Amino acid sequence: MDASRAAAAGRTASPATARRINDRLALQLLQSEGPLTAGQLKSLTGLSRPTVADLVERLQDAGLIAVVGESGAQRRGPNARLYGIVADRAHLVGLDLRTHSATLAVADLLGRVRAERTVPIGPDDTPETAVATALAAVDRALGAAGAAHPHTLAVGAPGLVDPATGRLGGNDWIPPWHVALVGALRDRGTSAVLLENEVNLAAIAEQRDGAARDRDTFVLLWLGHGTGAAVVLDGALRRGASGGTGEIGFLPVPGTGALPSASGCDGGFHSLAGSAAICALAAEHGLTPDPGPAGPAAADAPPAEALVRAAATGGHAAFLDALAARIVLGVAAVCAVLDPGCVVLGGEIGRAGGAALAERVAERLARLSPLRTEVRAGTVGGRAVLLGAVLAARDAAQNDLFAPAS
Repeated sequence: MDASRAAAAGRTASPATARRINDRLALQLLQSEGPLTAGQLKSLTGLSRPTVADLVERLQDAGLIAVVGESGAQRRGPNARLYGIVADRAHLVGLDLRTHSATLAVADLLGRVRAERTVPIGPDDTPETAVATALAAVDRALGAAGAAHPHTLAVGAPGLVDPATGRLGGNDWIPPWHVALVGALRDRGTSAVLLENEVNLAAIAEQRDGAARDRDTFVLLWLGHGTGAAVVLDGALRRGASGGTGEIGFLPVPGTGALPSASGCDGGFHSLAGSAAICALAAEHGLTPDPGPAGPAAADAPPAEALVRAAATGGHAAFLDALAARIVLGVAAVCAVLDPGCVVLGGEIGRAGGAALAERVAERLARLSPLRTEVRAGTVGGRAVLLGAVLAARDAAQNDLFAPAS
């Protein structure tokens, strides 16, 4: 809703509802535009001067905004006060759970990251040990950010997230400690805990800060250790009846010699475009992974990422052509059903391939499909899940604290 329509709605609603609409509109403007004077809020909202004065006082009393400076160097008379959102009014935590690591970020109410941690989870660690390791990392990061506890935590994990219960499904192929950690976070009871499929969070990041900033309808094809997709239609994530929208790894495709099953995606698109399959394809073209530096998340860094990046920058056209011929099978299937107009190749491998890979996929897609579809390389890469988690946590916290109208 734009400022003029919001102001009109505020004038026709009940007094209490009008105040909520006006408050939220002012807070949204302060978030998007930065600190503003009361006069600037009046101009941007179309509200009267007394109404703006009332909402400024109300938001200050609630601890949501404060005077952050003055403006008026180019005007006569006293300087006008600048009001800004109190970023420390609430802290947020975003978590990116992988098979062998957990990465988390603590951010303020404006989404600015104040502390970040990555901790390894050993392959022989029990779920109890893994949960204790992750919780300790959350507590240390909160301490570093000067926060006692977060207002909202958003967790990105592989697997199906049941829209009805908010719980992880598909337990046959996800680490048990993921389920245990989400339960432990909720048991603490001090914060709201949101659980979302990792690829859906990556799509949020690509739409807000990445390759899909100008699109309200697109599909993100995630290429990393595994494969997945996120579907955004008319600005909204589509999760499906069981949370399984985008489980493209299970898509039956030619060239695998088998079919996927309910308990595993071997034989599906995953067998053509997952990290292991890409490494095998690279070996066929004489490319071998270069051992990278060790680190906490090394076990979760797909070796295919380095191979694809080397090919994209080193002119290994035959390998990139072969990889594009595989990826386009998944892209063409998605486009035939959804006609999104734009597909973003995301994840570590999508970003590593860059324009060189995206252009090859687009060329092949134009020969396979009559639907006009732009193929773009993702720009957020492996941090997309973490960034998306922070953005989701920020949205939820603001929806709560900014008192949206009912």
